[in-house]
Amino acid sequence: MLYPRPPPCQPFFEILCLLLSNHVYFLFSKGAQLLFRPLLNKYEKETLGNQNLYLVGASNIRLLLGAEALGLVKECNDGTMRAFTYRTRNNFKGFDDNNDTFLTMAECQFIVKHELENLRARDESMIPGYPQAKLYPGKSLLRRLLTSGIVSQVFPLHDNEALKKLEDSWYSRFPLKYQPIDHIRGYFGETIALYFGFLEYFTFALIPMAVIGLPYHLFVWEDYDRYVLLASFNLLWSTVILEVWKRGCASMTYRWGTLVMKRQFEEPRPGYHGVLGVNAVTGREEPLYPSYKRQLRVYLVSLPFVCLCLYLSLYVMMIYFRLEAWALGLHESSGSEWTGVLLYVPGILYAVVIEVMNRLYRCAAEFLTSWENHRLESAYQNHLILKVLVFNFLNCFASLFYIAFVLGDMKLLRQSLATLLITSQILNQVVESLLPYWLQRKYHVRMKRKMQALKADIDATLYEQVVLEKEMGTYLGTFDDYLELFLQFGYVSLFSCVYPLAAAFAVLNNFTEVNSDALKMCRVFKRPFSEPSSNIGVWQVAFETMSVISVVTNCALIGMSPQVSALFPESKTDLILTVVAVEHALLALKFILAFAIPDRPRHIQVKLARLEFESLEALKQQQMKLVAENLRDDSGEKGS
Repeated sequence: MLYPRPPPCQPFFEILCLLLSNHVYFLFSKGAQLLFRPLLNKYEKETLGNQNLYLVGASNIRLLLGAEALGLVKECNDGTMRAFTYRTRNNFKGFDDNNDTFLTMAECQFIVKHELENLRARDESMIPGYPQAKLYPGKSLLRRLLTSGIVSQVFPLHDNEALKKLEDSWYSRFPLKYQPIDHIRGYFGETIALYFGFLEYFTFALIPMAVIGLPYHLFVWEDYDRYVLLASFNLLWSTVILEVWKRGCASMTYRWGTLVMKRQFEEPRPGYHGVLGVNAVTGREEPLYPSYKRQLRVYLVSLPFVCLCLYLSLYVMMIYFRLEAWALGLHESSGSEWTGVLLYVPGILYAVVIEVMNRLYRCAAEFLTSWENHRLESAYQNHLILKVLVFNFLNCFASLFYIAFVLGDMKLLRQSLATLLITSQILNQVVESLLPYWLQRKYHVRMKRKMQALKADIDATLYEQVVLEKEMGTYLGTFDDYLELFLQFGYVSLFSCVYPLAAAFAVLNNFTEVNSDALKMCRVFKRPFSEPSSNIGVWQVAFETMSVISVVTNCALIGMSPQVSALFPESKTDLILTVVAVEHALLALKFILAFAIPDRPRHIQVKLARLEFESLEALKQQQMKLVAENLRDDSGEKGS
């Protein structure tokens, strides 16, 4: 467990972890030059059930050396961004030997976590005192301790003072304001800050669609030919907002230093296993696993399983349509108000089933992707995201495509889209934030009573915090949060000309989502480990792909409208060719816009080019210096 920043009287950054052996304690403290101390003494451990709780720390100098080793980029006094070096530390803005705030909490946490994860076995064959925990050269000690159950948890502790300040500026007051993204980055790291930055940006970007969609909903509901303007605006909107986000993201990450941070050679992911061998690239000993075995697992097991799940999703969809037909028939035969309400029940039930299926499939996808045994974390994430996106896209949107292009029932399409969108938003708010927060509050009350009855002479405040936070759920990353926004983007953009009110509902949901997600990060889950990021990764590609699909669907829906079909009464072929031509023209315009808008602002491009030029010049001077030294040595040898 990590404790973010100590009080001034404590000269080291703290981490808290659960360890069950003093042998492990010495193994860690000797190997990583970290500072360990037990939270409880011998008497207190006996009183509290023999809990081995250890604080792990690092001196300020050790953190600065770690920042240099990891290549963290900081702002210099001249305004440029450069990789931090301990030798030139006084050249960096805000640095002071007596000031421990030069590195953010998230950066300190990242450094110490990296040191712990890179403690690797050398000649040891087992964990001292635990012969069942086998080791081999290059094996991560922390990973082995966790998998063997010797260490039960390692997680960062919240800094209550800094957290309170962050909450006051983030979600405790009136919600209609900009988020403190830089403060979020300093406390949680760049990956989570980028998510909240994207959530805020996407919410404000939805407002023009909501404003334009509202009068369409009120005044021109059935005139689909008038939706050409709305669909065209949707095309420009979906393209421009994604390109502008790239520019804003580049500006933020340049300011944070992650845009120019050199990517290190990617190490094998902790769960990767195989026969011990030598990596041909690095020359290091690490597990080796034949790629053909991985491919066999992917194509002979994972792919058939995904196809089976897709088939089950379509089967459930057909059951939903049968329920819709039954409810419609019942309403037409009776015509009562109760049967009118019953028309919405199949859609609500189907939306709940979709959410349940998505979560069950996510667990299965994680298991399969882990079983495929990918060497790199990036490969693991790419395969997992591909599996989940394909299933979620079909599961959430297949029924809408079927209603639109097979049944051709626009009234049912509007009803189904509204039901799926609103129900999924309510379920996500309850399952992701409200329910966990309620359970956490109940546990917190029970723990308070237990601590009040405790007679042990210990640091009750810190111990209470440890016990409370170790029982919190673990935040599994931004995957589910981005997935929710991705599906919301699909509901808004794919069928905008049929249900223009979708953007308004998305805006209302996202204003509450910002606050519920902030509450979730601060009060519901353990504090997550920070990770540097320079962009939102593969999700940018996912959103751009969805925007391309939306062009096709909106053109097809407008082409199917009675008003447009009436323009081609004699030849459906001419209608199809015209719709395809318009769709291709709009796609061409979309790609021209994407090409015309640079991914990075001009001033960022200039700064990056200047850094590259200075690096090349420094390398050239170093080479010339080496050549001059060699020539001087050669002339000295000839003279002697």
